[in-house]
Amino acid sequence: MKLIPVITAILVSAGLYFLVFERERLIGFAQGEDVAVSGSETVQEVIAEANEDAEVATSAVRVVAKHSQAQTIDSAVILRGRTEAARQVTVASETSGLVVSEPLRKGAFVNAGDVMCRLDTGTREASLAEARARLAEAEGRVPEAEANVLEAQARVREAEINLNAAQRLSEDGFASETRLVSAQAAMQSATAGVQRAQSGVASAKAGIESAQAAVASAAREIEKLTISAPFSGLLETDTAELGALMQPGTPCATIIQLAEIKLVGFVPEADVAKVNVGAMAGARLTSGQEVRGRVTFLSRSADELTRTFRVEVTVNNADMAISDGQTAEILIASDGRTAHLIAQSTLTLDDDGALGVRIIGEGNVAKFMPVTLLRDTAEGVWVTDLPESVDIITVGQEFVVDGVEVVPTFTEAKG
Repeated sequence: MKLIPVITAILVSAGLYFLVFERERLIGFAQGEDVAVSGSETVQEVIAEANEDAEVATSAVRVVAKHSQAQTIDSAVILRGRTEAARQVTVASETSGLVVSEPLRKGAFVNAGDVMCRLDTGTREASLAEARARLAEAEGRVPEAEANVLEAQARVREAEINLNAAQRLSEDGFASETRLVSAQAAMQSATAGVQRAQSGVASAKAGIESAQAAVASAAREIEKLTISAPFSGLLETDTAELGALMQPGTPCATIIQLAEIKLVGFVPEADVAKVNVGAMAGARLTSGQEVRGRVTFLSRSADELTRTFRVEVTVNNADMAISDGQTAEILIASDGRTAHLIAQSTLTLDDDGALGVRIIGEGNVAKFMPVTLLRDTAEGVWVTDLPESVDIITVGQEFVVDGVEVVPTFTEAKG
């Protein structure tokens, strides 16, 4: 800070004072008289005191300061995003056929289960009848197969009796070895017959299951002819036109659900730690409408290109006043922080370009402290990274540097 202009200003002010208010005494002093000022003081003494004040002014700078106490404020993460329907799906055909139902127009409301498209049955009813006939035939084979098992088991018992008799006669010498071998062979044949009969039962039951599967498949094909709404919502497109040929994958219509709507934004890496699932959030739409909800999703994987994290806020939209795809300014509440409310003009820059304020340190010495800007309001700006209680220079901060002694005048009482 240049000192010569300050000294010059003080001397000029003293000269103007004597010229205006002490003109007669100044003229007497010019004529060699010893004029009294303020009682017993002479003009020379007054000038000497003025010089002393000038010397004091050269060592300390007068500034205006304000005592600031930190306050706890609500913090928020501000995002730019859009609205998105809670649910949206394009309902497509699972089979082929001609549309035989009248189309529904876009914008119509449909309930879950309402028919949107119906296809011609063609020969599917005949296929179902054939499958049911085969099922009945397969079911009729089971009793026959079970009867064959009973018959084979009876033959086993008969063969077992003959074998026992042949063994006893052979032991007593009343039967030949040939008869015993023949009885044993009959026993093995009867046992094999039981196994074949049991296989026949299993085959008959498998035939029933196959026929049941064919019936279910034919019935499912008929069910596919009716395309219904999976949930209640609005038609975003017309349903398929009457007479149109549908193939598997051909869209019938697009339906969206707007009873609840999502606000979708992307949080930068620096702020992702401030957002929690369940936190309160609000948004202002481009129409001026304000809505509130809660955070229901926060991605744990950053986008590879933007390095941001997707966040979703669910909002009630029972009246469907909010549409899908509207631009929204989203504010997500986070934990409160302590900050100081100061005038924007109080902010200054240091030699390195860092944003901060100058405060009055111990011994009435100016000191620069960097700050972080949290929020800009009509009353001023909220800044953090300052002590709990601090004296901030509000006027004159541009004319002092670190270490310069200041003479503060406070705009508010300290305490």
